[in-house]
Amino acid sequence: MAACETQTRKQCQDIQTPQSVLTRLQAGNNRFVKGTAVKRSLRKQALATAPGQYPLASVVSCFDSRIPPEIVFDQGIGDIFIARNAGNVISDDVLGSLEFGSKASGAKLIVVLGHTQCGAIKGACDNVQLGNLTGLLAKIKPAISKIPDDGKDRSSKNHDFVDMVGEQNVRLGVQTIRDKSPILKEMEDKGEIMIVGAMYDLKTGKVSFYDLPAAPAGKSKKI
Repeated sequence: MAACETQTRKQCQDIQTPQSVLTRLQAGNNRFVKGTAVKRSLRKQALATAPGQYPLASVVSCFDSRIPPEIVFDQGIGDIFIARNAGNVISDDVLGSLEFGSKASGAKLIVVLGHTQCGAIKGACDNVQLGNLTGLLAKIKPAISKIPDDGKDRSSKNHDFVDMVGEQNVRLGVQTIRDKSPILKEMEDKGEIMIVGAMYDLKTGKVSFYDLPAAPAGKSKKI
């Protein structure tokens, strides 16, 4: 992992690779799980980032109040862009934000972050109808169809099913970014950025990453 302690924000961003930023977030989540988060002066960081921002990653996260990305990845002010909505849905607005984050502002990594027992996933499974939320939940339903019908309950009462849909929703989100943003797809193909999926476990605080680049033979792509 490239160190940033003696670098300016811009220099820190410049020396990072997509892999080093991923490693940085993995290490931060490990600290979060262990309760050994870095001690930061948020006031000092706020002042340091006031002239400009050079984040290292963008995270598309669920609206859920229990998974603030900066905290679960143990990052500070100015380290990551955050786009949040119920069910971490990839909309045109989110795509535009991600393009700004990477193409215009230099972020090296994009993470689509879902979580276990997601309320939006449960709502989609139960076909909840509620104002504007109805249309948002409809965008999650393709993930439901990805799960083979094994005869078991396919409602929110089946916690395993909910989490399987949540993971599929993350994977489809990653694919949507590639399919609907030629800008980000080209950057990924050139190795300028990495686009990955991840799931946060509400019980443990651990983030498991998916859709990583091909790992060496015999090694899992899940971390």
